[in-house]
Amino acid sequence: MASDRPRTYTGPALLSYGFRPFFLLSALFAAGAVPVWLAVWSGRIGLAGPFSPIDWHIHEMLFGYTSAVIAGFLFTAIPNWTGRMPRRGLPLAALAALWIAGRFAVAGAFGTDPLLVLVIDAGFLLAVTLMAVIEIAAGKNWKNLMVVGPVGLYLAANVLFHLEAMQQGESDIGRRLGFATVTFLIMLIGGRIIPSFTRNWLAKGGPGPLPVPFGRFDGASLLVAVGALLCWTLAPDAILTAALLALVAALHVVRLVRWRGHLVWRSPLLLMLHVAYGFLPLGLAATAAAAVGWASAPAGLHLLGIGAIGGMTLAVMMRASLGHTGRPLEAGRALSAGFACIVAAAAARTVLAATDIGGIDGYSLAAAFWTMGFAIYVGRIGPCLLRPSLGRTPSKG
Repeated sequence: MASDRPRTYTGPALLSYGFRPFFLLSALFAAGAVPVWLAVWSGRIGLAGPFSPIDWHIHEMLFGYTSAVIAGFLFTAIPNWTGRMPRRGLPLAALAALWIAGRFAVAGAFGTDPLLVLVIDAGFLLAVTLMAVIEIAAGKNWKNLMVVGPVGLYLAANVLFHLEAMQQGESDIGRRLGFATVTFLIMLIGGRIIPSFTRNWLAKGGPGPLPVPFGRFDGASLLVAVGALLCWTLAPDAILTAALLALVAALHVVRLVRWRGHLVWRSPLLLMLHVAYGFLPLGLAATAAAAVGWASAPAGLHLLGIGAIGGMTLAVMMRASLGHTGRPLEAGRALSAGFACIVAAAAARTVLAATDIGGIDGYSLAAAFWTMGFAIYVGRIGPCLLRPSLGRTPSKG
């Protein structure tokens, strides 16, 4: 269905497509928020918002940074799904302003009234969800409504996070529901784009093994994952939860192997997607171990948060930003180093957290790697997001 929005656009390039403002804002925020968290954690600065320092850190990575990436992805993918013209100009600017207002509100810039903070912060995801539903319905692309469902649940998790913080002083179920929802979104969307991009790239090289297409095994893997993540959300220390999470980890290792990632080592942009997805089973296995007391809970959460969520979102942002601005789909040394920094951050936070290397503890080392990874993205990709596209058609390879 064609959109009634004009095809010509004469405004700022930054507001010409959904990925541009939200990928830039999310990367800038990711690079800046973690150094702020280190300063808060060490007691050098304080925040006036309604959350405890730990909850602020978790919320802003899980519902601040990640929500902007999801918005950028949705408002870039939906026009491709529906054939309608993208949202751009003033609507994008208003949505970006609402996201920025949410970050200031959670930090306490508008006072400490928890209901006001909730309304401002949750308003962004509510607007994203409604706009996505309207666009998909207008384009009659009903099959992709399955992506909007988890986004709506993600919104509910954010609201629950706020409510728990108001009533209990800290979040509990809300934070796990948020992690679970984003984890499932990576399983769902990653399961669509990773084998598709891999198949297109491998097919250019001639006959050979290709990724196994989505089938019953993938559907079963997702279904089991829903059950396991729900159990973890409600009963994180149960034996059943540990068993289900371990099963899901094994299923997604098999799923990843079926996508032939070992054959794409000559394409760093593709390899990044496979490596980032590989952190999912690692994080789920570590979370299963934590449920029975064999590992610490933060280890699993940081493998999921830094490795899977951080790695996958950064890899997707790199690929989409290059392709949709008409640049070649080539990572080069800079972007490859940026992604390697995120992998190093995940390793440092989970393996070296309690160590001291040359006077630098593992927390600071992880924060430095994370910040460098996103700073490299901003330095390399930021100018592309601010300038008009080069006119090339984004490659599917």
